[in-house]
Formats: sequence, structure tokens, C-alpha cells
Amino acid sequence: MKPHIQAVTAEPVVRLEDVQRHFGSVHALKSVSFSLFAGKALALVGESGCGKTTCARIIARLDKPTAGKILVRGQDRSARGSGREERMYRKDVQMVFQDPFSSLNPAFTINHHLARPLQLHGGDKPKAERDEDISRLLVSVGLDPTLTRQKFPHELSGGQRQRVNIARALAVAPSVLVADEPTSMLDVSIRKDILDLLARVKRENDLAMLYITHDIATAAHVAEEIVVMFAGQMVEWGNTETVLSAPKHPYTQLLLSAVPHGGRRFVTGGSARFLEQAEKIRALTRPVSTTVEQVGTNHFMRALAASN
Repeated sequence: MKPHIQAVTAEPVVRLEDVQRHFGSVHALKSVSFSLFAGKALALVGESGCGKTTCARIIARLDKPTAGKILVRGQDRSARGSGREERMYRKDVQMVFQDPFSSLNPAFTINHHLARPLQLHGGDKPKAERDEDISRLLVSVGLDPTLTRQKFPHELSGGQRQRVNIARALAVAPSVLVADEPTSMLDVSIRKDILDLLARVKRENDLAMLYITHDIATAAHVAEEIVVMFAGQMVEWGNTETVLSAPKHPYTQLLLSAVPHGGRRFVTGGSARFLEQAEKIRALTRPVSTTVEQVGTNHFMRALAASN
């Protein structure tokens, strides 16, 4: 049984099918398959090094798989296309990066950062019309154009910079938005605001979104579906609420045990107990298991090696 996400009749905008990525002897991805649908978000969750960002880079054409397929609206786009096809692909798939500081050029104003993609992909519009588009983009992410557009990145807070990054991604009207740890470098007090913004722009722009995070607790704020990654494999996936409320794989359970909870002592991700448990799970999942168990409605788990 192949890994499956979301039994719906709608055609996915992007699908990874049995994707593998090897870096020499390191198998970063092992037969990863999931789909992104318009107006929906998929959360890719796991520890550092589990393969989350590699998936994002493959979707964004910043890397290519060793094996497997990338399907875009049903068409195999695994191989590089013509220059024009690649430009259109990159327009259609936009990224919001982890670091809101280094992803903006400090030498240019916010107006320049938003005008540039509009100039490259928006056609030969009059300047007045392009200025209106910039104002509309800033308003759509909760920023005042009058106060923001002529400022430089260092004059904005981290949260404001990330809002600009989201506006820049939206400027070219993409179909897919890849958000790679978009809140991990922000103050805790403003993370939820950015997550709420991502959920809203996904809905309003009918975007297919891949939301990447190591913090499983934030997945429910953004994503309808979730994939839990461990050691390059999908170990549990399906409806976000179902997976988080009734996790079946021991690694998903371990991730949730590290989420702060008012009713129990907080177990940090770096504690000896956490690491010991992670190593035990790693021993069970290190061999590539091809057996997938359906453990509920739109809820799947990769069988542990010990049960094969």
C-alpha cells in the first residue's frame, strides 16, 4: 500500500510520488509521497535533519530528487523544462524563508522588494498602477503602506519583515506557497499572528501550501493535513486534528510529549530522556518499511520494523 494523503476527487496542484534524495551514502528522503491541494495546507513536521527542507527545496526547484516524480496538475515535471517553463514554474511556486532578516536586502526599501517581482512577472504596467499593487499587497498582510513602503528592512521588526516576505511571495499570484519554518526566528508573542496570516492568505488566495515546522503544536493553526517525518521517512500522516488527538506512531507521541502543557512537567527536546526515547524509535524505523497501516479515517502510519 502506497503512502496516501487526502482521498478527494480534486486534482492536486503538486504531488511528490515516491521521491528519494541521496547525498552520497546519506538517504535524506526515502520514498516520500504527498499532495498539495488548492486552498489547503499540509504541515510537514519533524526534527532537524529529517528531510523537511529537502522536500521544500525539491518542490521549489532548488534541488532535484535522486528518484521519484514531481507531478504538477497531473503532468510529470521531474525533468527540467525549457527556460520559459522553468521561469513560469518558479513564478507559480513561491517560498517564505525561515530568516526574515537575511531574506531581505538591507540596501533596498520595502517598495523596491515588492516592485521587483511585479516588474519581472506582472507585465509592463504603468508605475501608478504598480504602486497601487504594492499598497494592496502591504494592506493584505496587515501593514500600512504609507508607513512601510519607503522604509528599509532594518527599520522594521522581525514580524513586520516576515509580513513583507509573505507580501513579496504573493506579488506574483502563485498557486503554491512553501513556508519553511516561517516563525522559528520570531518572538513567541508574534508567532501566532504570522500563523493566522498564513492561514488567511492561503484561504483568500486559494493557495496550495506546504508548511514546514519542527513545532508540531503549531500545525493545527495552519494545516488541514499533516505528515510526520522521521529519519527521511513519512511515519504518520492524515487529518491534522485526528493525528494530533490520537497519535499512533511512537515518534509522533514523543513529539507531542515535548509540547508544553500546564498539567504536566515540561520535557525539553534536548533532555536525556527525550534523546534516549528518540534513539529507541530510530532503531525501529531505520530500515525502510514499505508496510502502511490505515489506523483511522484519513489516518495512516508506517509500520514499525519490529512488527514486519
